[in-house]
Amino acid sequence: MRRYSVLAALVVLAFVMLVPFLIVAFNAVKSPAEYASGGPLALPEGLYLDGIVQFWNRVDFGGKLWNSLLISGTVAVAAVVLSVLNAYALGVGRVRGRLSILVVFLVANTLPQEALVYPLYYLAKAVGLYDSRFFVIVVFTVIQAAFGTYLLSAVLGRFPAEILEAAAIDGAGRWRALWRIVVPISRPTLSVLLIFFFIWTWNEFFLPLVFLISNDNQTVPVALGVLQGERFMDATMSSASALLGIVPAVAFFLIFQRTLTRGITVGAIK
Repeated sequence: MRRYSVLAALVVLAFVMLVPFLIVAFNAVKSPAEYASGGPLALPEGLYLDGIVQFWNRVDFGGKLWNSLLISGTVAVAAVVLSVLNAYALGVGRVRGRLSILVVFLVANTLPQEALVYPLYYLAKAVGLYDSRFFVIVVFTVIQAAFGTYLLSAVLGRFPAEILEAAAIDGAGRWRALWRIVVPISRPTLSVLLIFFFIWTWNEFFLPLVFLISNDNQTVPVALGVLQGERFMDATMSSASALLGIVPAVAFFLIFQRTLTRGITVGAIK
């Protein structure tokens, strides 16, 4: 009986979480006249896609989508690689001052982005990388890698030393042991980090808003945030913009849902 109660509660919770998404999706396929007559909660009478098409063409959404994919994908991969290298040195290599270094990474994770804006702004201006996607990629790679290093250091700190000793006896150096032994065994955890890094970077708004000021370099969240409140954005087009901003992240999550579940399950078993 208790199991069915928990299941029913989860179903209700899932429904409550899906309702806003469904409302946005329904309003995105309504015509302005239909929205004005029926309101936001009425079901659409037909499939009106002009709002989505107009918004896509007017803001060059394809370019914004490419910018977000490029930045988020590059940051996710680079942050995972950097986290693995740092954590391997701290967790397995046991470098001197390991605890102090981990404290620094922990403090870095707690810093609000508002505290980073001014020094990063002047740095970007000094090196000539203001309004550059490359600069944003570097910044977010370092930010995400700080969390990844702190997490993976704890994981690799408990890595079985016997396996590494056996690899050393077989002639494997530290570099080879990392990529041939540590990384394959830790792949579920790394997959989870990759997914989270991608989604976190995709949803970032404040720093891209400050450092990507030209229309050609803007990401999806920045484009949506800047355009909200514009006079040409009626309720239908606003819903279309929100739907287009949500769908890529949801699709990415659904595609890698099994990988995420497997990684969390493996971590729980370990």
